[in-house]
Amino acid sequence: MNEPRSASLLQTLRAVAWSFFGVRRRADHEEDVRRLNPALVIGVGIAAALVFVLVLLLLVRWVVASGVAT
Repeated sequence: MNEPRSASLLQTLRAVAWSFFGVRRRADHEEDVRRLNPALVIGVGIAAALVFVLVLLLLVRWVVASGVAT
């Protein structure tokens, strides 16, 4: 029996991005479960969440500094 090939970093990023939207086809989800490394998914998920929060903070700071929020 062939061992399933592990997913690349790009495939892991794609799966995490889709999970942020909460939209995923069942077949794609089952394929992800079979191929993705859980430790890599957790790491990429944490990094993506940090980037998301930092982008939101920078956006809020920019809007407040521009005077649009007053």
